[in-house]
Amino acid sequence: MNRDLYIDFAKGMATVSIIFIHTAFWSGQLYIPAEMRIFSLVFDVALFYALSGITSGSNIEKTLYRLLKLQITYMIFVTFLFFLDYFFKVFGLSFFSLEWLRNFYSTFGSKYAALDISTAPQWQNLGNWYLHQYTNADTFPVVMGSFWYLKVYYILTVFGVLILRFFPKHINWFIGLCIALTFLFNIFPEIYPSGQVGYVAFYITVFLIGNRMKRKKIPVKIIPLLYGLVAAALVWMFWYYGSDIFYKINRNKFPPKIPYIIWSLFSLVTLFVFYNRLKITKENLITHIGKNAIFFYFAQGISSSLIYFLVEPLKKNMAWWLLMILIYAINIASAFIISAGLKKIDDLGWNMLEFVRRKTAA
Repeated sequence: MNRDLYIDFAKGMATVSIIFIHTAFWSGQLYIPAEMRIFSLVFDVALFYALSGITSGSNIEKTLYRLLKLQITYMIFVTFLFFLDYFFKVFGLSFFSLEWLRNFYSTFGSKYAALDISTAPQWQNLGNWYLHQYTNADTFPVVMGSFWYLKVYYILTVFGVLILRFFPKHINWFIGLCIALTFLFNIFPEIYPSGQVGYVAFYITVFLIGNRMKRKKIPVKIIPLLYGLVAAALVWMFWYYGSDIFYKINRNKFPPKIPYIIWSLFSLVTLFVFYNRLKITKENLITHIGKNAIFFYFAQGISSSLIYFLVEPLKKNMAWWLLMILIYAINIASAFIISAGLKKIDDLGWNMLEFVRRKTAA
């Protein structure tokens, strides 16, 4: 079966959108207006869960093997990140001054305010990262700020494949159940589960709808109705919550609440409208990013952290929109270079594991 380049293209577009979001919401807090930062959330992480649903099947063994490979790749990356973070803290302070770094963390609130410069590696952090407890990487805070997505992905993929395998005739019932739970948690916020449980009801809905859309095309006559419903939902949101809700969309993302869910509907409808309609016939830069989305996701955490040190000296001398375009372009280019390096490091890590396996098996 030929590879569907639309899926790669959509993953690539979602990835560059995530890079823009992290450009706007991290270093962008220093110079980008709040309105632009909110608009950056139009194409957000929900797209990845929908695309995962489209590409997933009911083969449990294949899915668990894919998740295991992802976990090993993740562990190779965070091991590299651990030593890179330590290197920057010990040897990089002549370039990134300690005071500059402290100002950087204080910008993003108490969660990132503590900067631990130590001559000894904090090995417990590496162990926590392996187990998906995302304690901060001091020099690269955007990396761990991005990884909530990965834990939720593991959870909903396992639940999703179990539903597809054992309840293939009742997927619509599960979609209805997850929608009902999402509304129930929002109507009674005091019962909204804490931690990653709170994310699953909405995102597994997106995952299952994506799976139901596999190899299907939305009829042309329904497209205006779908966008009309999205527009009506947005009008209702501003009427019910007030115009200030626009500035609170990001606060309603963790975990996803009604305003953020409504805000994400436009991107999800657009994804499904173009699925099996927009034909991507040739490989291009965006499909390349989509094929290597996980490495770009890892890389953008590093690049989105480092661009702060460009923003600080430039923000007083450039218009915000021009600086935003420049920094975004640099972020994408940096992520492209870093992702290529991370892929080589991943290959090296797998080769080392294979070497150890051969030696221990002998």
